[in-house]
Amino acid sequence: MGASENIAFLNFSGLAPTPKGGGVREVLEPATGRLLSTVGIANAADMAVATRAAAAAQKAWVAVPPREKAEVFRRAGALFQQHFDELALYATRETGGILPKGQHEIREAITICHLAAAMPLQSQGHVLPSVPGRTSIARRVPHGVVGVISPFNFPLILTIRAVAPALAAGNAVVIKPDSRTPVTGGLMIARVFAEAGLPAGLLHVLPGDAEAGEALVTDPLVPMIAFTGSPAVGRRIGELAGRHLKKVSLELGGANSLLILDDADLDIAASNAAWGAYLHQGQICMASNRILVQRSIAAELTQRLVAKATHLPVGDGASGQVALGPLIDAKQRDRVHAIVQDSIQAGAKLEAGGTFDGLFYKPTVLSGVKPGMRVFDEETFGPVANIIIFDTDAEAIALANNNTGSLACAVISQSVGRAMAVGQQLKCGMVHINDQTVNDDCVNPFGGPGIAGNGTSVGGPADWEEYTQWQWMTVKDTAPMYPF
Repeated sequence: MGASENIAFLNFSGLAPTPKGGGVREVLEPATGRLLSTVGIANAADMAVATRAAAAAQKAWVAVPPREKAEVFRRAGALFQQHFDELALYATRETGGILPKGQHEIREAITICHLAAAMPLQSQGHVLPSVPGRTSIARRVPHGVVGVISPFNFPLILTIRAVAPALAAGNAVVIKPDSRTPVTGGLMIARVFAEAGLPAGLLHVLPGDAEAGEALVTDPLVPMIAFTGSPAVGRRIGELAGRHLKKVSLELGGANSLLILDDADLDIAASNAAWGAYLHQGQICMASNRILVQRSIAAELTQRLVAKATHLPVGDGASGQVALGPLIDAKQRDRVHAIVQDSIQAGAKLEAGGTFDGLFYKPTVLSGVKPGMRVFDEETFGPVANIIIFDTDAEAIALANNNTGSLACAVISQSVGRAMAVGQQLKCGMVHINDQTVNDDCVNPFGGPGIAGNGTSVGGPADWEEYTQWQWMTVKDTAPMYPF
């Protein structure tokens, strides 16, 4: 990696250059267009070299005593804290976020390192019932090498949430970060763990495109793939992994609904709706794509949301003066705008926004949204709040469940009992009562059904399920004589 300016901790890395069989690519800051770094782009041959090295290094890592493993993660967390300001600013600039978003990524990385530090010291199996004279054990063993393919939106969190527990469980890891965010999504992690004392060869970072990704998914030395990204790419990875009989963890997205019932406090509800729809320009897999509002309060709620959309400042997130930054690139901007325009042509009403300047897309409010419109049926991944009116709680539930998969849902009501009765009928991976949809505590199972993923979860107790497999072992003092 090369950088265009002095970022001390990241520049003084001592890391090997990224493989570049696929060439070299510039990484630009979305808010300004300035050069942030240049990275090598890996091809299939580069990936094969990395997976062989990872598989070789993993054998020694398994034998490292648990307390020594734990200490690596404690030191990694301390390094993230020590270089907090520098790393947060870089994450902000590379992802096009606002500074609090970059700071959040570093804080969560610290927490994830602390959680990983605890894993080697936890129980890793069970003693099972058995006959006298035989010990029967079910134990957790690592897969070997875990491939991690991560996205551009929250690249540090969505990469390290797989990397840290996978390493803690005894695996080696090969990361293919999004080539638009290769530092925050990979090289930053590699730099921290190298400084923390992770043995060489255990963690590899190879920015790349589809060629590198498919090589990682199909490599026989990589028995598990953890992917976070779009449903289209997730389907492709799922197909390839299934063909090669690999374990795969998919976290994709889908339609997330925020249900606002007629007894809700309108100011609080509007605040939740704006946060859930506009945080990080809506480029969040948990974003409140659909805002379902009971008819009697819909007009007032829409007015409040329009007022927020109109006054939220948009600009360079690193300046500390704005609420929304840019979309990641022109391709994403054009996709968001096409979905908005198509939905307006289909009958949705533009209440605010719907325009852009460069990569800066104005916070947008659409009312009159119905099934069949693109903003209802697709994950926009942009700063678009879609107002959908319902009359009864049963209708709200039906609208929220009108999807092919949902990661998160939320219900706002002054009656907790009513909200819970609604929430218990929502088909999604996570449900929040009296909150919006964007929530993650790192210690919770995180995932969803259908297009939201493949029903797997990561985080907290789910990490042992994901990054290890069961092995049954029996032990007898002496081998028995059998009748054959």
